[in-house]
Amino acid sequence: MTGAAYALLGPTASGKSRLALELAARLPLEIVAMDSAQVYRGMDIGTAKPGSAERARVPHHLLDLVDPDQVYSAGRWRTDCIGIVVEIFKRKKIPLIVGGTMLYYRALVSGLDALPAADPATRSALKEKAQRLGWPALHAELARVDPTAAARITPNDSQRIQRALEVFRLTGSPLSALQGRAQAVLPFTLEAYSLVPEKKLLDEKIATRFDAMLEAGLVDEVRALRRKFRLTADSPSMRAVGYRQAWDFLEKNSTEEQLRERAVAATRQLAKRQLTWLRGFAGVKPAEHLESALQLGSKSCR
Repeated sequence: MTGAAYALLGPTASGKSRLALELAARLPLEIVAMDSAQVYRGMDIGTAKPGSAERARVPHHLLDLVDPDQVYSAGRWRTDCIGIVVEIFKRKKIPLIVGGTMLYYRALVSGLDALPAADPATRSALKEKAQRLGWPALHAELARVDPTAAARITPNDSQRIQRALEVFRLTGSPLSALQGRAQAVLPFTLEAYSLVPEKKLLDEKIATRFDAMLEAGLVDEVRALRRKFRLTADSPSMRAVGYRQAWDFLEKNSTEEQLRERAVAATRQLAKRQLTWLRGFAGVKPAEHLESALQLGSKSCR
């Protein structure tokens, strides 16, 4: 059996998980996580990962897939997601894909661009140059070779600047020229909905949620991960917002006050980028229409 799957998109702290659980209490749903940080085992507090109680109430998928010292790609998530959705259909349930990792959503609906794999030597050279000149200087270099990509990337977004320059050095072509060439066919239809709170409310929720993470022991969680796994500040898992700032705190590169201030600011910047992604996706409807669509979908599952 195949049918329609549904996606609930939105910026971090917008309330997607809470809404999904509320809907699952009334409808035959299984939740498929679309979160590039929740795939890591042991990263629970800083990712707002659903706990055992939530997972007991509603089946959740694509959580706790790899250890934090491993790499998990958008391509792997796409493959895993399609497989899980098909299995959910077989159980005559409705798949609800929930998350804010917009790269994963784009990979799901559009496929993956033919980009080169990461090259350690190129990355090392770029990082060394950034240590000497600063990431804004490398952003200026990117603006000369790929102004389209540079316009989408902030001068301090080291990860994306590094990747864009890496692609240019390896291929001789701008990243923006290589993106958008992929084509994808899904074995099911997909309807997407977005949950976007008013900006002031979202900013407040981001700050409140991070305070709760600190209270719940985020710093201790990162400290334990550092003891258990071979991690560095450049590990993909530790680049996640909140974890990066907690890492700096443990390295004595910030105070507790700076940890909070920097993490809240970084989370708000993340939300801003997620909203930019959202505006670029076609056919995404407001979340207020999701429940009625799911009710119609549930009839086809009977």
